[in-house]
Amino acid sequence: MLARVRSAAVLGIDAYIVDVETDIANGLPSFSTVGLPHGAVKEGRERVGAAVVNSRFNFPLKRITVNLAPADVRKEGSAFDLPIALGILAATEQLQPNGAAGSGTAPALDDYLVVGELGLEGGVRPVRGALSIAVAARRQGLKGVIVPAQNLAEAGVVDGIDVLGAVSLAEVARFFSGEGALARSSVDRGALFCAEVPDEVDLAEIRGQEHAKRALEVAAAGAHNLLMVGPPGSGKTMLARRLPTILTEMTLDEALETTKIHSVAGLLRPGASLVTTRPFRAPHHTISDGGLIGGGAHPRPGEASLAHGGVLFLDERPEFRRHVLEVLRQPLEDGFVTISRAASSLCYPARFMLAAAMNPCPCGYFGDIARGCTCGPFVIERYLSRLSGPLLDRIDIHIEVPAVPYKELSCERSGEPSAAIRERVNTARRRQLERFAGRDGLYANAHMGPRDLKRFCHVRQQADALLKTAIARLKLSARAYHRVLRIARTIADLEGSADIASAHVSEAVQYRSLDRPVA
Repeated sequence: MLARVRSAAVLGIDAYIVDVETDIANGLPSFSTVGLPHGAVKEGRERVGAAVVNSRFNFPLKRITVNLAPADVRKEGSAFDLPIALGILAATEQLQPNGAAGSGTAPALDDYLVVGELGLEGGVRPVRGALSIAVAARRQGLKGVIVPAQNLAEAGVVDGIDVLGAVSLAEVARFFSGEGALARSSVDRGALFCAEVPDEVDLAEIRGQEHAKRALEVAAAGAHNLLMVGPPGSGKTMLARRLPTILTEMTLDEALETTKIHSVAGLLRPGASLVTTRPFRAPHHTISDGGLIGGGAHPRPGEASLAHGGVLFLDERPEFRRHVLEVLRQPLEDGFVTISRAASSLCYPARFMLAAAMNPCPCGYFGDIARGCTCGPFVIERYLSRLSGPLLDRIDIHIEVPAVPYKELSCERSGEPSAAIRERVNTARRRQLERFAGRDGLYANAHMGPRDLKRFCHVRQQADALLKTAIARLKLSARAYHRVLRIARTIADLEGSADIASAHVSEAVQYRSLDRPVA
């Protein structure tokens, strides 16, 4: 007898529908899975067999064939265990999905999408990508989706579809036989964003470094990338870790996309619904290029995609291997990562703010007044050459972070809190959203193209003369010139100015301290 159960698999960060077809025929006992199953899918037959028996059902000693359609796409993961088990039960008529049983009419298998990994005792375990799977079920027009109970909060943020949570195979079988009910999701998406999450860190904890704090405010207001240069212990890492505390609140669309990425990567904590705080990722400098942008034999999101909507922090940037840093060129420009393989091409979102920190030389004290540098000019030049000109050109703001004097360290007066700075950042971002209304994918000054700069960056006459002088003296590239305009536009937004004035250009030029001619 033949039975069909709808399921889904994740490709990239989106899911697609998979029909699990189960056929049971007379012959020598066997269990075959076809449709390009990967190792975890093939091993599922052992889990399914044990789960069916331990759930007090009869496992047929016949020839069992399971087809995962479409058959030309490789299937990965353990999410097909539950639909395969249900298909076996339906094909052997151990559940009656089309008849009346118990107190009411049984739900139809075709109306629901089912995913879940099975334990040997018959319990249902969580899977990756539950949010993407629920979105695919709604897009397909199904009545509902059945996910493991631990994924219920995550999938429940998708409205317009019934999201049910399963604890065991026996519980799902009773549901489709009309003899029981499953837990129903009741996630209030508005409450997730209204809940105040106290910041663990605050910019008020940092003494001094007012110039660096101002640069962080400008970077946050316009979504600009940032590079900090200074001696060890000057506070570069502390500043970077507090950057998320002054970023704007996430919108629902941003939260959904970020949650998809973290869910697919298996980083969403049990019982979590949405990622409502902007991520902060700080990979070690020994990371590979695949770990940074994603990839592998079975592609997974990298740190660049996991930082989508938040901050990617590269500490001790010159210590990263050069070819690893160069792979960031595409995501910094385009906001996404494309991973191509022979069989398919995947695209992961990667619109993040890059914050990087480095010492000015190998010993770290070049230019420091208190301590002398022990590095020679050739050593310093070789150290700085680890930063390629094209990649440095893609970073909007370069600032020096000097050592903090004792007078400022011992001062009891705290600095401005992150909440106050965030208010100004939010105001500036609202101006940008109003300016870019109707422009798809454009929501911050850092993402403006040449046409947008010409349209939205009106420079006053005196400011234009100052900008011309700065370009000539610093020998800025065309890309660096555009960066200065973007930064000046952000500074003007923070001050509520419609035009870019000389003061805005002057401050913007100060944030390009490491510019040099690009070969």
